[in-house]
Amino acid sequence: MIRQDDIETPRLLLRLIAPSALRAGLDGDRRAVELSLDATVPSDLIDEPDVLRYAEARLAEDIDYLPWSARAILLKESRRMVGHVRFHSRPDPDYLHPYARHAVEFGYVVFADCRRRGYAEEAVGGLMRWAGETHGVGRFVATIAPDNQPSIGLAAKLGFKRIGEHVDPVDGIEYVYLLDLSGRP
Repeated sequence: MIRQDDIETPRLLLRLIAPSALRAGLDGDRRAVELSLDATVPSDLIDEPDVLRYAEARLAEDIDYLPWSARAILLKESRRMVGHVRFHSRPDPDYLHPYARHAVEFGYVVFADCRRRGYAEEAVGGLMRWAGETHGVGRFVATIAPDNQPSIGLAAKLGFKRIGEHVDPVDGIEYVYLLDLSGRP
């Protein structure tokens, strides 16, 4: 069943991970996350919980962040989780002002055994379409480590242009990419 807040693409559903499921995942309760998502969730989510931690912290600061928060990337047919995608904030955060106003940054992970099948491209495209159609957002930022060639390739394929770099306190040097769709119909 498709939920009201799902983002749908041809093969995928991008389903919000509810606050209770974030907490369950951080507590190691994969079954509770599966019940909440109505999907099969691999151990990858529990083993690498950074996205859950990040989403829970942002929601504690700003409950209005919820629609922009972490979403499971689910295969429509099997309801299997193959990764996750999220925006880092609501649109136009202060930290993006040096690069672009009225922009929003996103991030994604496709689990290792599901890569090279176009899921990242489809999920990111669906996420950007939703932001544009639902909230009028037309500028998107992606920050990518210089050695992450698959993500750099995806950014280029989607039309992103490298506009700078910065040092992330956790991840080190990252290139900053921008896709400006704000003037397009």
